[in-house]
Amino acid sequence: MSQVLQHDVLIIGSGAAGLSLALQLGDHCSVAVLSKSTLDDGSTRWAQGGIAAVLDTEDSVESHVQDTLVAGADLCEEEAVRFTVQNSKKSIDWLIRQGVPFTPNDETNSDQPYHLTREGGHSHRRIIHAADATGRAVSDTLIAQALRKPGIDIYTRRMAVDLITRRKLDAEGHGCVGAYVLNCDTEHVDVFKARFVILATGGASKVYLYTSNPDGASGDGIAMAWRAGCRVANMEFNQFHPTCLYHPQAKSFLITEALRGEGAHLLLPDGQRFMHHFDERKELAPRDVVARAIDHEMKRLGSDCVYLDISHKPAAFIKNHFPTVYERCLEYGIDITKDPIPVVPAAHYTCGGIVVDTKGHTDTPNLYAIGEASFTGLHGANRMASNSLLECLVYAESAAKDILSKLHCVPEPPYVPHWDESQVTDSDEDVVIAHNWDELRRFMWDYVGIVRTNKRLQRAKHRIDMLNNEISEYYSNYKISGDLIELRNLSVVADLIIRSALMRKESRGLHYTLDYPNPSTEPRNTVLTPDQW
Repeated sequence: MSQVLQHDVLIIGSGAAGLSLALQLGDHCSVAVLSKSTLDDGSTRWAQGGIAAVLDTEDSVESHVQDTLVAGADLCEEEAVRFTVQNSKKSIDWLIRQGVPFTPNDETNSDQPYHLTREGGHSHRRIIHAADATGRAVSDTLIAQALRKPGIDIYTRRMAVDLITRRKLDAEGHGCVGAYVLNCDTEHVDVFKARFVILATGGASKVYLYTSNPDGASGDGIAMAWRAGCRVANMEFNQFHPTCLYHPQAKSFLITEALRGEGAHLLLPDGQRFMHHFDERKELAPRDVVARAIDHEMKRLGSDCVYLDISHKPAAFIKNHFPTVYERCLEYGIDITKDPIPVVPAAHYTCGGIVVDTKGHTDTPNLYAIGEASFTGLHGANRMASNSLLECLVYAESAAKDILSKLHCVPEPPYVPHWDESQVTDSDEDVVIAHNWDELRRFMWDYVGIVRTNKRLQRAKHRIDMLNNEISEYYSNYKISGDLIELRNLSVVADLIIRSALMRKESRGLHYTLDYPNPSTEPRNTVLTPDQW
């Protein structure tokens, strides 16, 4: 049978953003953390490169701010950038106190205790990392700390279906009071009530056929917030990571940007370098430039991939700095100390999301969004490398402070009815879900990918409208499942991406269209508002 559970704070998502927030609240109130699968199955664990922060005496807040503004193609909100960068060192210090094993500096004459690397778009070495598996180190550490904290209740294999608002309950006032949550083991929908609800659900790159993200990156938080009446912004800016391993047996394995930061070259199939034809920064250009260059060369040559080569560096250096990449590639017969790595671009990061302020507030009272699901204004039209984990940490701390300041001012949630399953039946047509899932991701890749046109976008809009009608009918008549929840959310997010892309009559950052190849003179955000506003 379904259950009703109540906590002070409900955090949907168990990555860096969600767990950082939980750890800062767990001593002061009751916290529930929901994970769609296992605790370590989110995007955080996949992050290889590191976390950008001003830690070196030769670096400065102003330099990090300016690099971010440049990478964001004049669309970052400077207040958000400064807020994030100014709090970067404090966030790293907090992670160190939690026990994250960052790679030490092996230079004996340096005052810097940790090794810092450099990535595309950065003018200084400011990426602190744990070898080439920073995300795994952060994830393992935060999970271990959360499991020891008695104030934190962790629920795995739980998928949020929809947010519960006072408006939906016809209750007095406004605000979010919880969520309906599918227990994937019992297949029943439980009620989670809370004074505060936080969406830390990650991005939506699974909307594309090829992605570096894990399977859970289906835009759940963005879709739920939209249905709950929250604005979203800049959904057209989907970052495609330039270098995902191209191999028939490799599933979504990312080749960290830090390889290029340490001198790796991008090569055509004939062994020639090509980035100098596209940008004077060559391999260290921002990701959107590199991804478009690779896409251009692959289409020009009819090639399945290009190559990333770091074999000119000493083998010991490669194995020491990139053990994860070295070992994984070796599994596929590629020795990166000797051989170039076949790579292709893949959907990687959702730069837009739910509109929030510096405290993580959404448009719905007592509903917060942090991490990749949110739109803070930090990333602009193109996220700079390694700013994402930093954003998770900074905004988690800011949201925690805000929640603690209001903890005793927000009343307990009202009565919430159980999920009604009486009008639905078990489906024997799961093939419909599988077909729609594949169709959506394929036309998004073909029509709303790295290079766009009005004609392609209009085709995509026509298809998503038909698909949304089918999914809505299916959702109304059949018992829900994890696949159906994700398909429903992906279809909402795909529609938001397409609508946003159609509205932007220019090329800027990650949004490149052949119909409007130049940037406009007045950069502005694309903000979508739900009908019920």
